[in-house]
Amino acid sequence: MFVQNNNSKISKNGDKVNIVWGKLVDNMENRENIAVGLDIGTTKIVAMIGKKNEYGKLEILGLGKAKSLGVARGVVNNITQTIQSIQQAVLEAEENSGYKINDCVVGIAGQHIRSIQHTDYISRSNPEEVISGKDIQLLIDQVNKLAMLPGEEIIHVLPQEFKIDGQSEIKEPIGMYGGRLEASFHVVVGQAASIRNVGRCIQSSGIELSGLTLEPLASADAVLSQEEKEAGVALIDIGGGTTDLAIFKDGIIRHTAVIPFGGNVITEDIKEGCSIIEKQAELLKVKFGSAWPGENKDNEIVSIPGLRGREPKEISLKNLSKIIHARVVEIIEQVFTEIKVYGHEDPRKKLIAGIVLTGGGAQLQHIKQLVEYITGMDTRIGYPNEHLAGNSSEDISSPLFATAVGLVMNSVANNTQSAYKLEVSQAIPQPRPIARPVVEEVQEVTQQQEEQIENKVEKEVETTEGKIRKSFFDKYVDKIKDFLDNAE
Repeated sequence: MFVQNNNSKISKNGDKVNIVWGKLVDNMENRENIAVGLDIGTTKIVAMIGKKNEYGKLEILGLGKAKSLGVARGVVNNITQTIQSIQQAVLEAEENSGYKINDCVVGIAGQHIRSIQHTDYISRSNPEEVISGKDIQLLIDQVNKLAMLPGEEIIHVLPQEFKIDGQSEIKEPIGMYGGRLEASFHVVVGQAASIRNVGRCIQSSGIELSGLTLEPLASADAVLSQEEKEAGVALIDIGGGTTDLAIFKDGIIRHTAVIPFGGNVITEDIKEGCSIIEKQAELLKVKFGSAWPGENKDNEIVSIPGLRGREPKEISLKNLSKIIHARVVEIIEQVFTEIKVYGHEDPRKKLIAGIVLTGGGAQLQHIKQLVEYITGMDTRIGYPNEHLAGNSSEDISSPLFATAVGLVMNSVANNTQSAYKLEVSQAIPQPRPIARPVVEEVQEVTQQQEEQIENKVEKEVETTEGKIRKSFFDKYVDKIKDFLDNAE
């Protein structure tokens, strides 16, 4: 859709030019499979760089996080602010890792997302030949041509079960004989304009879009085990602007939905109910919030500083919990309605593994108990640490980063080379840590060191002295300024 050649980039004047640095990677003998995921959320934008280690676990090399300013309920509503936030998150991830990002897999969510069930078939010209991957791809391509509502576009076509010449419940048709190949599909659909706006934000940020993944599917990859997917499980990802649902049974995705409410509406309710500013409401929710009012005593009170010399405001934690409880119940009941639409009460569709909660909203105290009370289903909090290397920090193992971890896993599965190590900039010795590298400091390198650097780079790639000596970070700052000038 938006996928372009990884060896190209948008230049300052808007034209596509070849990346000279990109050739450096192609010439490296030990080429690493570096994956990049970008989670564009309503409250935060996360850029994550990772790779698989020798044990098959995901090693996170760099993490960048920025406040999301141009996104509401998963949909971009301010292109300029979204680009700034993406660039900030990407720059932080690159500084932390020492890698330069070429492209990324992006999560897509928002209230415009819907899913449908569809059945289609193809008649094979030679039933005496075994069914191959080409036949399945032909069937998927046929589903991709389905007529959607005006302005809608197909994001995912996910095969569920196959039929061959009337024989049903076939999970793997490759290698079998048959003339008529039929399959049921789970088709995820979204607004084309919203998807293209996300693509434009990515490309205007100076990186390419290598793939789109529905965010609940990415979160599911990060926090669910294969056993849970086989037994039947509902993943609920409570984000800032939306609550995403993905239901699995027999190892197959069965139902997806996006509820246009999340943690932000809880914060808004606290702000209105306690007559405080949004920043204080968010802090109250995170530090003292509980989804179960009975846990707080009547005499538990927290004091909020007054504005501009006004008297401090005292807020009862019991009242705070009542406000949170009312909104969380509303969100969970809407999700439970979607689970009922799937038909979990049917014995064949029973979700034995219950519910897994993830996302930032899953960190709210006593939410697990409340979900169990409303749905009557076993519930656990989903952490992405099962797929992470043992040396990963606790922050990355938080439910907050489940989607980002899942997107990096998706990028790894695509076998992409989404980032490369900045070998040249590392060759320049830096006598002290600097907050913001500038051209003048790089130019203080001695003549002898400059010659060594030039000789090393000439073996790899033809470039100019100016491109070597001007650090990557300065080019990035120029790009931000240039874009903002053009945007005005």
